[in-house]
Amino acid sequence: AAMELPSSHYSATRAAALAAGYVCYRRGSPGRGLALRAVRRASRQDIDDVGHKYHLELVLEDVLDKDSTVNCTAEVLYHLGNKNIAPAVQFTIEGELKNTDEADNIFYSRIKSLEKELVAENIPDSHGSVSPEMEPIRLLAQVASGYVIWQNSTENTKFQLAQIKHVKQVKRSDDCLEFDYMILLHEMVSQDIIPWQMTVLWHPQHGVQVTQDSCQPKHALE
Repeated sequence: AAMELPSSHYSATRAAALAAGYVCYRRGSPGRGLALRAVRRASRQDIDDVGHKYHLELVLEDVLDKDSTVNCTAEVLYHLGNKNIAPAVQFTIEGELKNTDEADNIFYSRIKSLEKELVAENIPDSHGSVSPEMEPIRLLAQVASGYVIWQNSTENTKFQLAQIKHVKQVKRSDDCLEFDYMILLHEMVSQDIIPWQMTVLWHPQHGVQVTQDSCQPKHALE
């Protein structure tokens, strides 16, 4: 049987942060980031010899439009003892997410028409600001970081994207956009700030793909 948890319980909020990151990775784009607004209900089930399964009812908000929210149910299974298997996540979104085709296509055309490959750093800046033209670059990083968070989470971690240290567009001969990101992940339990490199492909029709990612040593920032 599943045991109800208070919605603010640390293990519920960790599982919820992972689930929200995963949903963002699956459903996000440069025109839409999804973030955890609230945990409505949470319960934990201990499955013998398999692991701990969390059943969650979440409210997710649109990063660009905080008034736009959707309800989401999710299940997160952390496998016992095996650090190398990503948690299994399943989710269902109730209702419709806002259509972002137009915003995505505008961004795609803008990047495709650049004379030189885009390069930028420190998003958001030290004041917490993101310029409008960098917002899709930040959202793309948030979506891609959802994949990294999913792959590297355990029951004892809670990651969130803190900042893009550096991003560089990579020239390609096909239709995809490719970006090489150095991001900072904030691990809320240990309070660590972890540099992470990720190579991200995106196309409006095919969505986001993280082709390569790796944790970087701290001195990578100096």
